[in-house]
Amino acid sequence: MHFYANGSDMMGLKRMMEKLGVPKTHLEMKKMISEVTGGCSDTINYRDFVKMMLGKRSAVLKLVMMFEDKANGASCKAGGPPPKRDITSLP
Repeated sequence: MHFYANGSDMMGLKRMMEKLGVPKTHLEMKKMISEVTGGCSDTINYRDFVKMMLGKRSAVLKLVMMFEDKANGASCKAGGPPPKRDITSLP
């Protein structure tokens, strides 16, 4: 899903923001896109949109991205310390 800063996609993004309860003007939308992309692009992808809405340090954002990666087939690296092994588990 991409939203472009041209007229039709801007209106779609604006409607979506209104449905989410965060209405924005056209200029506010352009400023948001510029802030999210660092001014180097006039498009926002799904990940940029979620980061913008939830904040970069949000625990909810981390969970959403983890499930999105799993749904898209990205490999998931196990976190935390390795399981304890004993002598019988060695080859």
